[in-house]
Amino acid sequence: MPAPAVQPFRVVFVCTGNICRSPMAEVVFRALAEASGLGDRVVSTSAGTGDWHVGELADQRTITALQRRGYDGRAHRARQFSHDAFAANDLVIALDRSHARILHGWAQSVDESDKIALLLSYDRAAGGALDVPDPYYDGAAKFDEVLGMIESASRALFRQLEPALR
Repeated sequence: MPAPAVQPFRVVFVCTGNICRSPMAEVVFRALAEASGLGDRVVSTSAGTGDWHVGELADQRTITALQRRGYDGRAHRARQFSHDAFAANDLVIALDRSHARILHGWAQSVDESDKIALLLSYDRAAGGALDVPDPYYDGAAKFDEVLGMIESASRALFRQLEPALR
């Protein structure tokens, strides 16, 4: 008799409009899973707290920053976080404290609230910072800086989850 199929670990990254930070985190985390040979054990998605950009591509500066580091973010389409995402995901990662506050407000149970964490809280190299800054009103250099923060924190998060995924 075949072994039962293992359900993948599901993580959703959440920012404001789902066109800058959270798509970066989604793509980076998926790449980490693929590179470790665990791509079939992880589902990485993203969403925004707002609906302003639903259906749009990631910001071109996001796509370009990702490309400069060897990632492909061209397939991304923005979506808004919905309450169903709590049940559909094992972990809900907020990119800053304002997103975490909104998500905690939307959570309807302790179990849902317990799924929410801040991305930078996993990264000792962040020096206690908790918010990934929004690069939307800045230039390419800020997008690169933010991507670096997201890569570091995503690696730290993945290292913490990897033993359970194996």
